[in-house]
Amino acid sequence: MKIIILGAGQVGGTLAQNLANEANDITVVDHDEDRLAELRDRLDIGAVYGEACHPNVLIQAGVEDADMLIAVTNNDEMNMIACQVSYSLFRTPTKIARVRASAYLNQSRLFGTEAIPIDVLISPERLVSDYIFRLIEHPGALQVLDFADGLVQLVAVKAYYGGPLVGQELRYLREHMPSVDTRVAAIYRRDRAITPEGSTVIEADDEVFFIAAKSDIRAVMSELRRLETQYKRIIIAGGGNIGFRLASNLESRYSVKLIEYSEQRSRYLSERLRRTIVLHGSASDQDLLLEENIEDTDVFLALTNDDEANVMSSMLAKRLGARKVMTLINNQAYVDLVQGGEIDIAISPSQTTIGSLLTHVRRGDIVQVHSLRRGAAEAIEVIAHGDQRTSKVVGKALDEIDLPHGATIGAIVRETEKGNEVLIAHDDIVVETGDHLIVFLVDKKHTPDIEQLFQVGFSFF
Repeated sequence: MKIIILGAGQVGGTLAQNLANEANDITVVDHDEDRLAELRDRLDIGAVYGEACHPNVLIQAGVEDADMLIAVTNNDEMNMIACQVSYSLFRTPTKIARVRASAYLNQSRLFGTEAIPIDVLISPERLVSDYIFRLIEHPGALQVLDFADGLVQLVAVKAYYGGPLVGQELRYLREHMPSVDTRVAAIYRRDRAITPEGSTVIEADDEVFFIAAKSDIRAVMSELRRLETQYKRIIIAGGGNIGFRLASNLESRYSVKLIEYSEQRSRYLSERLRRTIVLHGSASDQDLLLEENIEDTDVFLALTNDDEANVMSSMLAKRLGARKVMTLINNQAYVDLVQGGEIDIAISPSQTTIGSLLTHVRRGDIVQVHSLRRGAAEAIEVIAHGDQRTSKVVGKALDEIDLPHGATIGAIVRETEKGNEVLIAHDDIVVETGDHLIVFLVDKKHTPDIEQLFQVGFSFF
């Protein structure tokens, strides 16, 4: 696939890295020559210097025969104009744009063939705030990912000493919880992936990814670690788009305080948030944190645009007694350095956004893609089509499907007369056409094998 990426920032660079390793023809456009040179030195991609929305620059990048344009510069207007230019002049088939301002996102009539021709809108702030919201809903989880419109969730937790399943074989889970169906999709032990089998013994500090119906998640978590009580008191540092959106989502169910450094922005937030207490000041002001009872806070969220400020305020909050600390880290190189010490969870906006972009790049009927483990692993929701003659999966039991090494089918969502039904994957389940399969890949280099596996033969058409 020939893809042009506009913007060589964190999202554009990470996306180029993901796609360049999958035999795609990638060209990145940016006006930062140093950033382009750095990407070109690391990756087998084309690089074009210039303004991303200028027709002559797009032509130089090869827009005339491109399959897809992905506009992820830091400027909403440039992204929108670039999509308009590529459609009006070159009829580019698929146009994806990052749009951050809620003033645009709230106007549904603004986007479409008759208006601004953007096929897919990506809002990093919305994706990140929704991701954090799910983490708050599930205390103790390292990651919570939705599939099938939230019916199924993939959750990552760290197994702790004292968990009922720690030191036991996985098959014990079904015996111990006969009324709850779940499947362990992957285990990471000291950063090495282990393919789970019935005889696999879970050890303390294992990072365990499991799939279950949303209603069963807490029950399964309780088997792997001491179940944490639900959060009540939350402090958010940073009232930007992410902090504002998150506070709006949380304030009806939690006690929320938001610290914002800008006096003007503080006033804006206080006028628009109904129950959130907005504080004007610095999140790294020890006196302010103590005054706001940081020692009684369940979650401290550092969500400013400054990585260093986020790290420092998080470390301070943790040492002053905050129960859980989550920190927004834009520089991916920092994520592994800070997570697991003073900082409980480091959140990478680019990694959260990448999965949403990959959903539209993957071949086959892919509904959802989540990029995991800093891009090394993937979880995919894919739809099975065809029949026994035309499909490699339809009509086969799960243990008959020739999955690539390290791939696990975790669950199936099947449409029935009573609505969508969640079937946790067991070897004897037979795949039907229209089934949504949740597939976990410990090594995403096998993604093309999954795409090929679910492709339908010509006789289907």
